[in-house]
Amino acid sequence: MILVITPETIAPHETEIINQMFHEGLDLLHIRKPWISRKEMIDFISHIDEVFYLQLVLHNHYDLGKDYSIERFHFREQSRKERDYKPFKDINRISTSVHNITDYNALEKEWEYAFISPFFPSISKKGYGEDSTVVEEVRQRNNPDVKLIALGGIVPSRIQEVMETGVDGVALLGAIWENDQPLYVFKECRKYALL
Repeated sequence: MILVITPETIAPHETEIINQMFHEGLDLLHIRKPWISRKEMIDFISHIDEVFYLQLVLHNHYDLGKDYSIERFHFREQSRKERDYKPFKDINRISTSVHNITDYNALEKEWEYAFISPFFPSISKKGYGEDSTVVEEVRQRNNPDVKLIALGGIVPSRIQEVMETGVDGVALLGAIWENDQPLYVFKECRKYALL
C-alpha cells in the first residue's frame, strides 16, 4: 500500500499532480493542511477528481466528509490521546500516528492503520529522525488488528528495504513534494513496492 501526504501549504499544480498519481495507482491521499481555511479546503478538494473522494483522508475539517463522501479521517497522536476521534469511529475509517512500537502495539482494532515515524531521517523536516530506532523496533510488532505504515525519509531506492521489515505500506511526503518531478518519483516508488 502506498499513501501520499500533502505538503502543509498548497504546492504549484498540486491537485493536478494528485489526480495523476491516483491514475497511476495511488492507494490513499492524506490531506494534511493544518493552516488552510474551510473555504480553501473546499476549493482544494473540488479540484480532485470526484471518483477519488473515497481514497481521500482528512486531517482536519472533518465536517466536509459528509459533503464529499469522504469517510476516512486521520487523528494525530495528541488527538488520539484526548479521544477526539470518538464521535467519528463508528461510521468512518480512522487512522492515527505513533512514534514507537509500544504505542502501536497498544492500539485497539478501531484503527485501520497507523503511521510509524520517523522510519529514516526526514526529507521534509531537516534533522528530524537522525537518531530514530523505529526500524529496529518494528521487529517487536505484535498488533494483528492495525496495519502499520512506515513514514519518514522513504525514497524509491529504500522501498524494498522498508517493505522487508514487515510493514503493510509506506507513506510518502518529502520524497514526492521536495522533488521537481513528483509524479516520476511516485511511479518509481510504486514500481519498487510491486517488486
